[in-house]
Amino acid sequence: MKLEKILDNVNSLEKNSFLKIVDNIKSCNPKNSKEIDKILSESSNNLKSVDSINIAKVFDLVKDEFAETVKAEFVNTTSQLDILIDIIIKDGNNILKQDWFARLYEKELAKIKKKTKELKTQLESDKSEIDELRKRDYLIYKACVETAYNNDYENNRDSKITDDELSILLTLTNQLELSQEEVKLINYLIIPPEKSDIDTVTTFLKNIGVIFYSKKNNLIYVADEVVRVLRKIRKKEIADKYFRRVLKTLKESQINLICRKHNIDVKDLDYESKIKQIIKEGISFSNLFKSSIHKDGTNLTDRKKAVNDIWSKGLKINTNLKGVTLEEKIENIITYFNEIELDEKVGISVEGYEKLLLELNEELKSFRKLVLNEFEMPEETILNSSTLLDFNIKPRDVLDILPTEDLKTFIAAKELKSRGDLVLNILDAYKDAENLLIENYVEIGFRNLNLLKENGITIKESELGLKFECLTQKIFEQLGFNVDDSLRKKLNTAKNKIDLVLNLGNNDIIIVECKTVKESGYNKFSSVSRQIKSYVDLAKKEGLNVVKSLLVAPDFSDEFVNDCDLEFEINLSLITAGSLVNILDGFRESKHKQFPYQLLMKDVLIKEERILKAIKK
Repeated sequence: MKLEKILDNVNSLEKNSFLKIVDNIKSCNPKNSKEIDKILSESSNNLKSVDSINIAKVFDLVKDEFAETVKAEFVNTTSQLDILIDIIIKDGNNILKQDWFARLYEKELAKIKKKTKELKTQLESDKSEIDELRKRDYLIYKACVETAYNNDYENNRDSKITDDELSILLTLTNQLELSQEEVKLINYLIIPPEKSDIDTVTTFLKNIGVIFYSKKNNLIYVADEVVRVLRKIRKKEIADKYFRRVLKTLKESQINLICRKHNIDVKDLDYESKIKQIIKEGISFSNLFKSSIHKDGTNLTDRKKAVNDIWSKGLKINTNLKGVTLEEKIENIITYFNEIELDEKVGISVEGYEKLLLELNEELKSFRKLVLNEFEMPEETILNSSTLLDFNIKPRDVLDILPTEDLKTFIAAKELKSRGDLVLNILDAYKDAENLLIENYVEIGFRNLNLLKENGITIKESELGLKFECLTQKIFEQLGFNVDDSLRKKLNTAKNKIDLVLNLGNNDIIIVECKTVKESGYNKFSSVSRQIKSYVDLAKKEGLNVVKSLLVAPDFSDEFVNDCDLEFEINLSLITAGSLVNILDGFRESKHKQFPYQLLMKDVLIKEERILKAIKK
């Protein structure tokens, strides 16, 4: 769930700890202090009185400093912060009942206790099942942790691992290519975890700002934005759902190789179960591509080729994987998945998602149980599109967890295309063309053909301008406006062609002009102002009152906005495509049946935050 939405769901007392931490960061002159001051100067310098939208914007500017405040807590070796963070950053765990969180916590402690005991036996045995080289790595790291922890005691100080020692240990884990699970088990061999009361754990996490806790609903919330910060702290480069997507492109021999290198017991495990175990291990995504999927002795050229094949043949991405070095290629894959995660588009329409979930549940008896188990959700969870999107689980993420046989069964039952990529075939069948186009409205405005193709939209470049105009019309219609095509045709001449006319009644109209642009920042003010002025003159000749003219484009340059501010004849306001579609989303969730057009009258560049706040009332 987005931070903005969580802040709207909790009361002022429940967000105090988080706001206090952000406020402390703000007062310490962070690197983005000028941008923060600009946001706050438009509302209030007191964060407690700032709306949720702007608090989320401020957090985005201080997320690096926020990460440092959380990292500082790792010095406290009894905090169990690694255990707790690993629970709350797992896909599906960002909204939790407190008692369910307690169950996951207890389960994790029991697992650690059992596995550390097994590891201790293996490390002390002369006939260990652990590969000798791996055993050597474990013993090296274990000796370093023991030294870092115990040297304080020997100097008559409380035992702890300092920041400097921790940074050295992190470097060591990276060089030894230890997974998060391997590190965790060795750490807890030295410092066994003690179970804490769940209220104590909840309060601790709330006080360091990583969760919100609603006592009224007994719910723990972890914002998507915070999850991304915590994941970075735990050196998890991509979300588990994307890691799974990559692993499912590998041959079983490669999966077995990864398991052997990280001491994962694969006896009696099928392909899907092995993948689950690899994800649970917290293996570094970078290290996976650098060495874990390659046999010993594989040269650099073959490693690069293997990574290129995963990108083009496995993930079926049309563009070439950029990067000269192996490291650059891996970094570009990580960037690709992180950009997908930031993209709020569902991939198919929300309605299509809802239909897909209903029909999966009807056709696959094990579907509900599989989803609940994979995402560690309690039995009472309602599996609908709204709930899963709050958990940041999209249609592709759901289909990715289904075994191949289940996908084949579903495709056969629904008589869908069975050749090629099964997951993509199912997604194609549940696309709603109009809603999908609206979800990609901004990309159409930017004439971004490559991204549109990746999102399942095939369109000619020559058709983009007209498609942008048609979608703008659909959006205004969904906002409840009377888009009067008859009146528009009546006003138009061979020379002057208005894009849209919004008929408000009583001879009052709004004229809308739509512009697509390849580069960011639309800056042709003189030509567009002359164009709109001629439209206004046409309307006046017909006895119509143009209460407002609107220009919709994907972006505007600062110069364009300044020029518009000085124009008074045509009463022009500017609205970006992104703002317009966000306003539509907010309108759908509001009580209004017709969008109050008066909200469009105030700004030169229309501020979506002000409008969203107004329609929520």
